[in-house]
Amino acid sequence: MARNRAPRRLVADVSLLAVAAAFALPLAWVLLSAVDPHAGLRVKVPGGLTLANFHAILTPDITYTPLLNSLILCGGATALTVGCAALAAYPLSRFRSRLNRPFLLTILFATSLPITAIMVPVYALFVRVNLIDTLQGTILFFAASQLPFAIWLMKNFMDGVPTELEEAAWTDGASAAQSLVRIVLPLMGPGLAVVTVFSFVMMWGNFFVPFMLLLTPEQMPASVSINDFFGNRGMVAYGQLAAFSVVYSTPVVLLYVLVARRLGGGFALGGAVKG
Repeated sequence: MARNRAPRRLVADVSLLAVAAAFALPLAWVLLSAVDPHAGLRVKVPGGLTLANFHAILTPDITYTPLLNSLILCGGATALTVGCAALAAYPLSRFRSRLNRPFLLTILFATSLPITAIMVPVYALFVRVNLIDTLQGTILFFAASQLPFAIWLMKNFMDGVPTELEEAAWTDGASAAQSLVRIVLPLMGPGLAVVTVFSFVMMWGNFFVPFMLLLTPEQMPASVSINDFFGNRGMVAYGQLAAFSVVYSTPVVLLYVLVARRLGGGFALGGAVKG
C-alpha cells in the first residue's frame, strides 16, 4: 500500500506545482516588469532596476483620478450592497415562510445571469431615467448586480447566530432593528468581512459595466483606464502597464489585510449562550 501511495503522491505534488506555477508566473512578470527599463512579454530578471515606470504613471490623469473614481464607485456600491444584503437576509434567516425557498432559488438563479446579457436593456433604461454617464447610476447597478449573491452569503452566515441572543434582547425591550445592528451583525463579523471583500473585489475588477455606463473620460475608473496602455498597431508600454497593475492591485490587497483577522476567526459566540 505504501508503495502504491508514493507514485500517486508524486503525481499530485507535480500537478499542484504546475498549477502554482501557472498562477505565479503572471504575478512574477508583473513584479519584475514594473522595475524593468526594457520590459517585454518574457518573464526575466531585469538587468537593472528602475522606478521610471512608476514615475511615468503616477500622474493625476493616468492613475490618481481613475483610482479615486474606482474607490468612489466600488466603495459606495460595496457599502450599499452590504447594507441591503443584511436587511434582506435577516427576515429570510429569522422568519419561516413557504416563500423563503422559492425566493432563495430565484436569488441563486439571478447570480448565474451574465451581465453582458442584460446590459442592453439596462443601458436603454439608464438613458430614459438620465442615469447614463453618472457615478451614482453606476453605483446602483454595481450594487444591484452583486446583491443576489451577497444576500445568499449573508443569510448563510446569519443562520449561525443563535436566536436565543435576540430573544433575550427582545425581552429587554429591543426592537428587531436594534437586535440586528447590536447583536447579529457584530457576532457575524467574519461573514460581513467575506461579503465585503467579495463584493469589493468583484466590482474593482469589472471592466464592462463602467465602460458601458460611463462616457466621460474623467469619470472612468482604473479598470477601464488600464486599457489606455494598449496602443495602436500592437504597441504596448509593458513596463508602465506592469507598474500600473501593481498600483491598481494595492487597494484590494490592503482591504484583505485589514479584514484578514476577521476572515481567520470564527463567530464570537463563546460563552454567549448560557445553559
